[in-house]
Amino acid sequence: MTRSDTFRRLGQVLVVCAPSGTGKSTLIAMLRDEFPEIGFSVSYTTRPPRGHEQDGREYHFVSREAFVAMRSRGEFCEWAEVHGNFYGTATKPVQAMLDQGRDVLFDIDVQGAKQLRRTFPDGTCVFLLPPSREELVRRLTGRGTDSEASVARRLDNAADEIRQADFFEYWVVNGSLDSAYQELRAVYLAGRCKPVLRPDILGSILDQWGSDG
Repeated sequence: MTRSDTFRRLGQVLVVCAPSGTGKSTLIAMLRDEFPEIGFSVSYTTRPPRGHEQDGREYHFVSREAFVAMRSRGEFCEWAEVHGNFYGTATKPVQAMLDQGRDVLFDIDVQGAKQLRRTFPDGTCVFLLPPSREELVRRLTGRGTDSEASVARRLDNAADEIRQADFFEYWVVNGSLDSAYQELRAVYLAGRCKPVLRPDILGSILDQWGSDG
């Protein structure tokens, strides 16, 4: 083990947001496959599971009443209502991972990202963009899970979310999955080098020069 391996490091908050249908879930899965040590923030939601989703894996699926009770107790570091359903992230398990030096990835919407920035101001925020409106329509209709009215609503929401992209530090366009992943991967690795996440490194290195340095 080298000396550099002993430097204390705090966990990074990585926030990834995107309009529905942009390919966010696929890109996040690729990042977690390559970096399995990343802690994943499993959100709570009041929407029903889709397809093969499992409680505690993609989301914690809870009733509206249970969600409101948690919110009233101040247990969420962010929460939002999206497409008529509540989504939220519990603070305690996230802080525990960060204190252990583990990075934590958040898959949340724009409203949640803005709230989360107040709780974790040093986080890295990434916004994924579709290459075009036409391609987003193709992806939304192609998955066959939404009605025409639902697709129209998601397109309207996508336009609103894209107008808020200036809030984010990084933009990644998912036209080519491989290229988009390489960009997301680069952002994640760069974020790990933020000085605020390595508070002891300068002092530890400068100490090697002693009082005469």
